[in-house]
Order: sequence, then C-alpha cells, then structure tokens
Amino acid sequence: MKREVQLEKTHQAILDAARTLFLSRGYQGTSTRDIAKTVGITQPALYHHFDDKEVIYLQVIKTVGSEIKAGIDAVNQQGSTISAEERLVKITQVLTDAHPRDIFTVIHSSFVDLKPENMRQLGMIFQTDYVTPIENYFKSEDVKLRQDIQPKEAAEFYITSLSPLFSKFHRIGGVSLTQEDHIRLLLDLISHGLVSDGH
Repeated sequence: MKREVQLEKTHQAILDAARTLFLSRGYQGTSTRDIAKTVGITQPALYHHFDDKEVIYLQVIKTVGSEIKAGIDAVNQQGSTISAEERLVKITQVLTDAHPRDIFTVIHSSFVDLKPENMRQLGMIFQTDYVTPIENYFKSEDVKLRQDIQPKEAAEFYITSLSPLFSKFHRIGGVSLTQEDHIRLLLDLISHGLVSDGH
C-alpha cells in the first residue's frame, strides 16, 4: 500500500511540475529532463509514469482547460446580476490567473510538435474549454456584437487579442497600472478600438 501511495504522489508531482514549466516556458521550452529534475527524480523514473512528453502535456492542458471552463461557466451563470463589461473582466481574470504566458501562443505553438491524434485532441480541448465558454458569453442577451460578427468569431478574436496582458516589456498604459487596470484598458481597446470617434 505504501508503494502505491508513493507512486501516486510522484505521479501528481510530475503533473504539478509539468504544469508550471509548460505554462511558463511552453511545450518546446520544456523537456522531460526539466520536469524530472524539478520533481527530483530521474528521467527513467518519469517514463515509468508517462510514455512521453506529449502525454504529460495533454494531461496538463486537460486539467487547466477544465478549470478554465469551470471558471468561465461560473461567470456566465451570474448572467445579468453583473454587467456584461464586469463579466468579461472576470473571464479575463480566470484566464490570466491560470496562464502566466499568452494562452493562444502556448497552446497553438505546440501543434507542430504533436502527433496528429494529439493535435486533434488538443484542438478539441481548446475549443471545448476555452472558445465555447467565451462564445457563450458573447451570446448573452446583454452583449451587443456588431451585426457582421458571430459569437464564435468574437471569442476567437478576444483570445488572440489578450497577448499584451502577458508582456512584461510592452505594457499598454505603462507599468504603473495594476493587472486589473491593464485588463480593463485592453478590453476597452478590444471592444471600442484604438481611434476616438471624437465624442
């Protein structure tokens, strides 16, 4: 029984270390050697738990994705009890709290290195846990999209537009703003554009 408990603890420690490394360094920037070293085990010991790096990566993204989906769904369920603008701030905070680096880049840059079946699985996770819950926000009655923009297009545009929130060097509005202020400024730019209409 003791061995089973130890194996389970090591298994979880690998996933925890992998999560930190993959989300901060990306798929290409993380090796199984890095993960093993962080946990304090050998690479062969790591491979006793997982077949390869792709399996670990998919497990990490599945876990993070399910947390993201739960967080965004919870915000969406608040409905009109808070304004549409405040809900989008909260959705953005769900994403930035879980991801230290640009979400779209971290997930999509890994596609080129994955086997086709894992690429498909990752694409499904991204669609189900990220795009669809955000699309549901844009389908809300109190969210008024332009007539020529579909909710799914709005969700995809929103996700790809978040990258300035993850930059330490080119912070829109300057470095003195809080993270929430940065979020509000960026969302205003996403929603209303860069150019003043003069009013």
